[in-house]
Amino acid sequence: MKEITNKVQAIAAKLFEEGKIDVFLAWEKGELNFKTKSYVARNALDVKNIVFDEYSIYNVSNSLLKFRDSHERIGIAVKGCDSRGIVRLLEDLQIKRDRLYIVGIPCPGMKDPLAAARNHGGFSKKQEEDGLAKKCLDCIQPNPVIYDELVGPEQSPRQQGDRFARVKEIEQMSADERYKFWEDTFSTCIRCYACRQVCVACDCRTCIFDEMKPQWVGRENSSTDNMMYHLVKHSHMAGRCIECGECERVCPVNIPLMLLNRKLIKDVGTLFGGPEAGMQYVEGSKPPLSVYRENDPDSFL
Repeated sequence: MKEITNKVQAIAAKLFEEGKIDVFLAWEKGELNFKTKSYVARNALDVKNIVFDEYSIYNVSNSLLKFRDSHERIGIAVKGCDSRGIVRLLEDLQIKRDRLYIVGIPCPGMKDPLAAARNHGGFSKKQEEDGLAKKCLDCIQPNPVIYDELVGPEQSPRQQGDRFARVKEIEQMSADERYKFWEDTFSTCIRCYACRQVCVACDCRTCIFDEMKPQWVGRENSSTDNMMYHLVKHSHMAGRCIECGECERVCPVNIPLMLLNRKLIKDVGTLFGGPEAGMQYVEGSKPPLSVYRENDPDSFL
């Protein structure tokens, strides 16, 4: 990946020198080998810190939310899932396309830095496998869907089999069995909101879960409040989840959050059809549940 790092650095440096951007968003190396983190280069001298390696797993498109109210021109390096996040933000009118110069990087799959951290810290009873992150094994779009310049050879999707298989298993349960399954699953939630913070589709300026007057959802770590939090959050993801898997990856108690997201992806696909969220950018387009027309069918009411 050193070659890709060099190419991204060269592109970023050229963009700064030509005065086409004010910042460049990518990744930088942390204190330890597996601690690659998001990075903002603000001039040509900063470009030397940019890296792209096997731990560049963080979805950089999420960093664009920090710049939505500024007028800075932004260069950004994106993998396949990151690029779907950019489409998400463009459709939500969080940023304008003409402010972006997008460097696309076909992704060969990333290693999970959290697994590496557990191995390094000795918290695991046995060493975890040093392979691709679980979310990368389920990837259906490793290649950027929107870009101004592409770096590296295109990659093949790694997801195999029916990615909705587990969803269909849950659907076959009785209502009581499903309730018990999710009640037990959400009972471990500590309401840290890591899944919300890392989600590029959670781009509301004021989140319903931060509102105090009125307080829509209780903050107790109880079965009822935990279930309400996840049901409300995931209903907001219907037709909007880009399947980057970051929410599930960062969850400290390993809740299978993508199981809920994939249920919604499956149902929205069945009800509305069309491309899945973030797979293509058409100016002015909106996700299915973000559009209202007076002649929409309402047979579900």
